[in-house]
Amino acid sequence: MKKILFVATLSIHFQYFYLPYFKFLKDNGWEVSSVCLDPVEMPCCDKNYGICIERLPYNAKNILAYKQLKEIINSNKFDVIHCNTPMGGVLARLAAKKARKHGTKVIYTAHGFHFYKGAPRSGWLLYYPIELLLSRVTDCLITINDEDYCFAKKRLKAAEVVYVHGVGYDNEKFMKPSQEKKHELRRKNGYSDSDILLVYVAELNENKNQKVLIKAFERITEKNKKARLLLIGPDRLSGENQQLARDLGIDDKVDFWGVRTDVHELIPMCDIAVASSIREGLPVNIMESLTCGVPVVAADNRGHRALIKNGENGYLTKLSSAEELAEKVLEVIEDDEGYRRLSENASNGIVIFDKDHVLEEMKAIYGRM
Repeated sequence: MKKILFVATLSIHFQYFYLPYFKFLKDNGWEVSSVCLDPVEMPCCDKNYGICIERLPYNAKNILAYKQLKEIINSNKFDVIHCNTPMGGVLARLAAKKARKHGTKVIYTAHGFHFYKGAPRSGWLLYYPIELLLSRVTDCLITINDEDYCFAKKRLKAAEVVYVHGVGYDNEKFMKPSQEKKHELRRKNGYSDSDILLVYVAELNENKNQKVLIKAFERITEKNKKARLLLIGPDRLSGENQQLARDLGIDDKVDFWGVRTDVHELIPMCDIAVASSIREGLPVNIMESLTCGVPVVAADNRGHRALIKNGENGYLTKLSSAEELAEKVLEVIEDDEGYRRLSENASNGIVIFDKDHVLEEMKAIYGRM
């Protein structure tokens, strides 16, 4: 029986994206194990190891995490190690050095390099040297957007560099609703048909940049009193965004939903998806919105550029510009014919990013290992 170990910082990464891979591997006779901070019982996962992997590279706790991970790898003789998230990728590849000499293959999925065109110098100084070094002990480096793929092929040293269409959105859950279904979902969640609903599904953190979005929304509400903003995701900033909404006097129009398991019912009832993030690899929330026929107005970054075609299924705006973000959202709201066109075009070309297509790409990769 072949054995595979998945490594990531948090179990939510596996639960959101990797369960189809677990099932495929189990169905084909593999023993599946996982490592993360908060191990939970997951379908088709035989063993779950708990290791505290900190997000920052130079956190002293990662020394212990490295030693624990090394012990797990060396004592289990895995055929394949598939690591994810920046620090999960760093520690797993370091810990697998001995195992690789005995035939273990190491896969790393880069969900958006921290070094990219326009990235802060700190991203290049900190993360690029690490990735350059570790790419030499990577058997397969998976990238999920064109910019990262081209860079990795040219500048990094992995044995194989491949492009995969993200982690895959759930095409069975997310789909364009009928008008009747949209009305039903709004009533169920306490909104009226006259509300203009904007939605952003993302963890509240500095990179997702919700503060810029909230400032943009203040401008939007000055012109359109029916607008509401739904922010869905865990809060990593201890209420800073909520306080900003209160300070701007719009807290009655900004709904912080926290973690939800019914996102597939929340996105379809909305009118526009918005995204203010600074850095993205290939965002699933944008795929989910587009396949539901919801146009997107988003900050211009490599992940958003891969999915949004200006004037076709949404708009890209200048990074961290509350003014331009508000301007484009208002333009979409006020142009009924333009909105219909954006909504009709939203799902064009998105099917290649669904979970079934991505799983086929991953099957081919696992088959080569």
